[in-house]
This record gives sequence, C-alpha cells and structure tokens, in this order.
Amino acid sequence: MKEFNAQAGTYMYHAHYGMQRVAGLYGMIRVSVPAGESEPFSYDYDRSIILNDWYHQSTYEQATGLSSIPFVWVQEPQSLLINGKGKFNCSTPSIVADRCNATNPQCSDYVLTVVPGKTYRLRIGSLTALSALNFEIQDHNMTVVEADGHYVKPFVVQNLFIYSGETYSVLIKADQDSSINYWISSKVVSRNSTTPNGLAVFNYYPNHPKRQPPKTPPIGPAWNDVDSRIAQSLKIKALQGYIYSPPPTSDRVIVMLNTQNTIDGYVRWSINNVSFNLPHTPYLIALKRNLKHVFNQKPPPSGYDFLNYNIYSPPKNVNATSSNAIYRLKFNSVVDIILQNANTMTINNSETHPWHLHGHDFWVMGYGEGKFDMYNDPKKYNLVDPIMKNTVSVQPYGWTALRFRADNPGVWAFHCHIESHLYMGMGVVFEEGVEKVGKLPTSIMGCGDAI
Repeated sequence: MKEFNAQAGTYMYHAHYGMQRVAGLYGMIRVSVPAGESEPFSYDYDRSIILNDWYHQSTYEQATGLSSIPFVWVQEPQSLLINGKGKFNCSTPSIVADRCNATNPQCSDYVLTVVPGKTYRLRIGSLTALSALNFEIQDHNMTVVEADGHYVKPFVVQNLFIYSGETYSVLIKADQDSSINYWISSKVVSRNSTTPNGLAVFNYYPNHPKRQPPKTPPIGPAWNDVDSRIAQSLKIKALQGYIYSPPPTSDRVIVMLNTQNTIDGYVRWSINNVSFNLPHTPYLIALKRNLKHVFNQKPPPSGYDFLNYNIYSPPKNVNATSSNAIYRLKFNSVVDIILQNANTMTINNSETHPWHLHGHDFWVMGYGEGKFDMYNDPKKYNLVDPIMKNTVSVQPYGWTALRFRADNPGVWAFHCHIESHLYMGMGVVFEEGVEKVGKLPTSIMGCGDAI
C-alpha cells in the first residue's frame, strides 16, 4: 500500500495509454479530512456520481479512424451514462436485434434514493471521451461547494456545466414534493450533438425506486449557450479561509494557440502549429539517463504570431509539424499559460477544450472572449481569490489564463481531456527539477531505449 499526502476533496483516476479511458479504465477517489477536522459546510449523506459518454465502436476502431487517410472522425457518442447506466434505442437502423435488449433489467435507470428533508453532498465527476455536459436534478437547486479538490465560495445553480476531467461537490436538499420522483439529467453542451440526454431517477423514499417521475424530463440549456457556461466559470472563486494566494507575477509566459492542422495528409490537433506525439522511451527515463537522442531536444514554441494570426479563420497550415519535444521549466519558477482558442479547419467553427494538468493545481487567473491581449488582459487577472483547479475549459474563440508553480520534480503532461483530441496531438509535456527525482526502479524499464 502506497501512502501519500493529499488535500481533502474529490478526485478522478484514469488510464492514459492509447484510449483506455474510453474503454472504462477510470474511477473516483475521495480524500477525507483528517481526524478531528471539519469541512466548511454540513450535510447528512455523501454520494458519488460519475458522468460519461458511451460509444459502440471499440477504442481500437476509433483510434484506427483517427489515424487513417482519409480521416474518420469518432462522431457523437451513442449514449450518456450516469454512474454507468444509460439508454439506447434498439430500433435504430443497422443495430443487430439480438445484440440490443432494452428490456434487460441491467438497462434500468440509475436510482439515487433520498430521505425527505435531508441534505446530500453529491460528488460529481466527468470522464467523458468527447462531451461537455450540463447536469441537473429536476426542480431542485444545487449549491456548489467544491471544485477539483478545493473549496469554493458557495453559489446556487440549477444547471451545472461540467467538462471532462473536472469534479464538483454540490449540496442538494430533498425539499420538494416527496410523493413523486424526479429526473436527474445530463445533456451534451458545446456541440450540436445527436446524443440523447442521459437520465437517472431522484427517488424520494419511500416511493418505489422504479416508479417513473411523472414530469417530462428537463430539456436543459441550449447547446451553444456559451454565455451561461462562462458565467458559471466566473463564479468559481476560492472560499474565504481557504484562499491560496497566487504569486503576483510570473517568471515565464507560454501562449498556446489551439488549432487543427493537416500534416502529411493526417488530420491533427496542434499547439502553436506543432502536434504532439510521444517518443518510444519514457521522458523521465530519458532525462535521468541523459538519452538525448530519443526525443527532439529543440523546445516547442512559447507563442505564436498573435499580431497577425486571425483566430476567426481556418488555419493555413503553413509549416505545421509534429514533435515530441518538451518544455523545460526552471524548478520552483512561476509559469503563466494562456490557452487561446481559434477556428478549426471548418469555417465558422471553434470548439470547447477542457485542459488538464498533471502533477499540479493551478490558479485560474481569468477568462476572456476573442484574442488574448498580452498587454492589457493581465491587468484584469484575479489576484484576490482565484480558485485552484487541475482542469479548466477554454471556450470557442476565447482564452483562459492559468498560473502555477513548477515545484513538483518530474515530467508532467498538460493536455486537452477530450480523448480523441489528445490522441490527435493536443497536448504538451513539462519537465521540472528532474535532477531531484531519486533512482528509478528497474521495474519501469523496457520501453524504447530504456533497457
């Protein structure tokens, strides 16, 4: 058993080899407060909900299509899952009859049973492969109290927007008409999706858990309501008494332009016109053993031609390339990351990307629409009570600014948490303080030149 120190809160674990996360290798971790300590809110019961999307194609089929010429996109998922349960219309054309049985008891809705008058903490995590989601419980308000393991200044929502890789804790009181049950719903937002909403049952005891709610399931917000999603992000601030003040300035700024490119005929996602791919030899081993030949030693670009680049036009793919190079960060330095969204290769299209950093929490310094202004936008950063997170969204044609301290020795990925986007090159790697990492165990050797 490995012991480790971690901040109390709600976290996720998942695989990153190939597309294993899509195949179901994931879960949730709860870290409790130390004995004798209490949390800054109270509740009667604690429950966990994992949201996901589900494809009928295997991860191997999806990866093959993404790596092919001509390019084959994964398309929209067939179902949304709430704690592993969802629905699919077995009458859909091309579905083999004996492989789809909607009457199977295992296909029943997930049921969350509540006692009238009690308050519940719902730990909600999203590990979707593609979808940004709206989550709601019919006719009930939710009070957001935690995000990615950090306490937030409480605010009330009816619709919780959640992106892949994020976790939230919300408090909900079972204070509605207890003679009926209610729908729990998840809905795809940020994409004009054909995927039906995910449904579960909010079951008031002693109603039968299989008793269908009498009301029509909630429709949810419009898929392209960006303003509401940004408004929620702006509400997420650190709770007084739990504020970790950010350094007032940074030592280094890296601007990351999110674009699509075609490289040698393959469709790729790129950062500053460079699409990421992994070397055969793990970075940590290569760096500890000084194996300079196993990955590109030229660092990736720290910015793009922001004065002349038009974020509202499809990229021209000039000098697009792929690389396995990494950013080398000075240990304990403060780094700002500016995530800049732009047009994809499709006219009038820019997508939402949830970015996730391994090995650190970062301060969310600000959000904005349009092109980031490096001279004026930093003046608007929240230096008072910014929330710390490990996953954050950047909205279409917008930007998000992060700040973190490079104080965790090792090699850390920073990537879009949409599985197909990461597979197509939408990520980078940071190295910091590798010389402080101890001797590597022999059990991790064997890949590439790690003999």
